[in-house]
Amino acid sequence: MLTAHLPSGYVLAYGIGRGIPLLIPAALIGAVLPDLDMIWFHLVDQRAFHHHRYWVHIPLFWAIVAAVILPGLALFARRYLATGGIFIAAIFLHLVLDSIGGGIMWAAPFNDHLYALVTVPPTQAHWILSFVLHWTFLFEVAVWIAAVLLWRKRRQI
Repeated sequence: MLTAHLPSGYVLAYGIGRGIPLLIPAALIGAVLPDLDMIWFHLVDQRAFHHHRYWVHIPLFWAIVAAVILPGLALFARRYLATGGIFIAAIFLHLVLDSIGGGIMWAAPFNDHLYALVTVPPTQAHWILSFVLHWTFLFEVAVWIAAVLLWRKRRQI
């Protein structure tokens, strides 16, 4: 996924419904949070490693975070338990979407293979163009269309 993480968070929040405190912000932040590693990737690491190999793209890390945060919310801030659940769900949605063509280390720390549903071959001079011209980009366009349609529907209510 290149651009559809934010709208995927919106679609997730819309599908959950209303009445959860901070629902949309939690879903939107969770949906893009793993890609904050791009700051380190570009400014510090000089693109030395695929950014999906950083800890913020490792599902086990987020499972551990969820195992700590969600029970804590259940005990001390029950009102925000659903919000925390949506936040974690949006992070895992990000990882699932990255698994379509980018690859995620689903078996880490046991192996470091990037599992992807489809391998996008480097058919163009720039990798972004290869992704945009690959058939899997249609899925990304579909996420954007769904988000825009749901946003418009919510604005009409």
